[in-house]
Amino acid sequence: IEVVKSKKGVSLSQRKYVLDLLSEAGMLGSKPVDIPMDPHQKFGINDGSPLKDVHQYRSLIGKLIYLTVTRPDISFAVGVLSQFMQAPQKAHWDAAIRILRYLKSAPRKGLIYRPNWHMDLVAYSDADWAGLASDRRSTIGYCTFVGGNLVSWRSKKQTNVARSSAEAEYRAMAYEYRAMANVTCELIWIRQLLSEFGFGDPSPMQLWCDNQASVHIASNPVFHERTKHIEVDCHFISEKLQQKLISTNFVRTAEQLADVFTKSLGSGRIKTICNKLGMYDMYAPA
Repeated sequence: IEVVKSKKGVSLSQRKYVLDLLSEAGMLGSKPVDIPMDPHQKFGINDGSPLKDVHQYRSLIGKLIYLTVTRPDISFAVGVLSQFMQAPQKAHWDAAIRILRYLKSAPRKGLIYRPNWHMDLVAYSDADWAGLASDRRSTIGYCTFVGGNLVSWRSKKQTNVARSSAEAEYRAMAYEYRAMANVTCELIWIRQLLSEFGFGDPSPMQLWCDNQASVHIASNPVFHERTKHIEVDCHFISEKLQQKLISTNFVRTAEQLADVFTKSLGSGRIKTICNKLGMYDMYAPA
């Protein structure tokens, strides 16, 4: 990981690692693309002919996983392709090559950390219910900021299959609450860590979610038969709200930064979110 100091702040990147990866794959002269994964492509277990060199695919995905340390913009795409490590197909290999072409477009991009006067803890939470075509499982994602700087993020596929039924809306909400509960635990851990470093801030930590129903029920927990499956996570969030540890807020989907961790996005959306996550090319000419 390379560290660059400037008047803007401190930047972390894996520039050399990316260039070495492109060179190893023979992709230095490839045509770059502006998104890591095609939003319209759905992956399954039968996506063409099986790869002859399984080790090559596994090695590439493993290296891409390490690259997500400073490149959160590829976290979702790498997470999807890592599900096919056991028996990768040609379509999965082609998608991995696309990620390399995306990295080719900005190999020097990294995370910048600016000195800010505040230490506010803010998080964005999102869930994509049954969005994976291969097994109809859901993906939850979140990102957390301290003082306006990105400090942690996650893109995780759920282990349970989301059943399609008349209660689809409530099951989708269950995954929203699971994502909110996970990021709440993350926020509490970060606050405890900051407290040990002598940075105490009693103000509630802000949790942004793009599901109005989830935000409303968390603030006004009224349960009935159809919401029993979300009671545990919802009670947990409600408890933290009553303790004034967090405050839940609604954010429009167009401004949901956690979207990049739960689904494939278009070029314009990727660029916007990357800017708000604090991802820049510190080597770019001024």
